[in-house]
Amino acid sequence: MREPPDDVTPADVLRAVREHWDADVTEAEHLPVGFGAHHWVASVGGRRAWFVTLDALLPRHTTESLEAAYAGAARLASRLDFVLACLPTHRGGFTVPFAGGALSVAPWLDGSSGDRSWTEDDTRSTAAMLTRLHTAEAPDLPAWRPLLAQPGVFADELARSTAQPWDGGPYGEPARQALDQALGDIRHWAHRYDDLARTALEHEDAWVPTHGEPDGSNQLLAHGHRFLVDWESLRRAPRERDLWALGPGWRQGYDAPVDAALLELFDLEWRLAEIAEFAGWFCAPHADGENEAEAFQALLGELDRPDRS
Repeated sequence: MREPPDDVTPADVLRAVREHWDADVTEAEHLPVGFGAHHWVASVGGRRAWFVTLDALLPRHTTESLEAAYAGAARLASRLDFVLACLPTHRGGFTVPFAGGALSVAPWLDGSSGDRSWTEDDTRSTAAMLTRLHTAEAPDLPAWRPLLAQPGVFADELARSTAQPWDGGPYGEPARQALDQALGDIRHWAHRYDDLARTALEHEDAWVPTHGEPDGSNQLLAHGHRFLVDWESLRRAPRERDLWALGPGWRQGYDAPVDAALLELFDLEWRLAEIAEFAGWFCAPHADGENEAEAFQALLGELDRPDRS
């Protein structure tokens, strides 16, 4: 997130990291990176040592799902050299409750984000990593479950919400109007998603370890090596969960059969999850900051982009 949370100070983060991970940490600084979670760098005597993440909980995560995902990533890191996993706390486990969410810590590596200037070579390299991930032994991972239990209910609730003014902030009414105009498409996407999800659930025995968002924003290029980071969405799932958003060229680096219908499923899952999150954000009281501006543009992008089908 571009701006720090209102109810958390660097001193709060510093105390938590010192108590649960590293008593020698001397400073914590918020980092205006990513979207969805907050991040800080924790330093020891001026040397950057730890990458600190505050994940929000419902609707995307629970305390249990985050703990299981980070524990699974730690097990994968012992087999796969591109997995940059979180560190356990002094008392065991990988997260601690913090500011209504869950705090975790990973090693700091000096490098650059993988999305700095994405090329087809990057896509092929990512696809090769995913080939290794998808064939790795990874017992006891949390399983993917469909986003929508009742697609018709989701669409109906959104229709009822957009029938009333959204006057809690500067993006409320523009967001409401955009969603109201797209209700027919949203209802279609939700029902199509439900049909595809039912098909995916019939083949759970063939699911594999998946990262969930292995694009450039969750990659780190450091020391001549490519790492996958941010493993909070690690799930056992159809392999297409990791492949749908990769650019041209991934089929040259990925060595397994792929189902086009399941690529569509996870494209729809991303779109509907974004719509649900941003609708909840803008129908409620909100500020006029960089986070809100970026979220509003992301909402419009999801409503306007072409269907994968």
